[in-house]
Amino acid sequence: MTETPAAAAAAVQRVQSDSPWEETMGFARAVAAGDRVLVGGTMPLVGGAVRGEGSPYDQALLAFGNALAALEKLGLGPESVIRTRMYLSHARDAEDVGRAHKELFGAVRPAGTIVVVAGFVDSRVLVEVEVEAFRGAPE
Repeated sequence: MTETPAAAAAAVQRVQSDSPWEETMGFARAVAAGDRVLVGGTMPLVGGAVRGEGSPYDQALLAFGNALAALEKLGLGPESVIRTRMYLSHARDAEDVGRAHKELFGAVRPAGTIVVVAGFVDSRVLVEVEVEAFRGAPE
């Protein structure tokens, strides 16, 4: 039996956060489809405001914390993360961001990527992250 488009759409779960851009741009913080969970570009926002200004380490912890909070709403934790992407506005920040990554994911060892970009929507942001998780991961 073939699944209808409506049934397939109902099987997809979406998580929203307090990012001011989700509503205006029409995206979700996280989308779960089957065993795959994608957390979109996540910045170091708290209450919709940039935090950790000037500290790539603090911003990485905050951004990953926001991404993990989205996963938590789907019943997942860091152990389910299989891939991370870290976007930096300065190559010099790679060590600090990498240190934050290791603190959060050192035991998990997801596939990881670091990319230096020209900038972000808010110039105070030094780091933006993406996370992919697998719901079939053992607890």
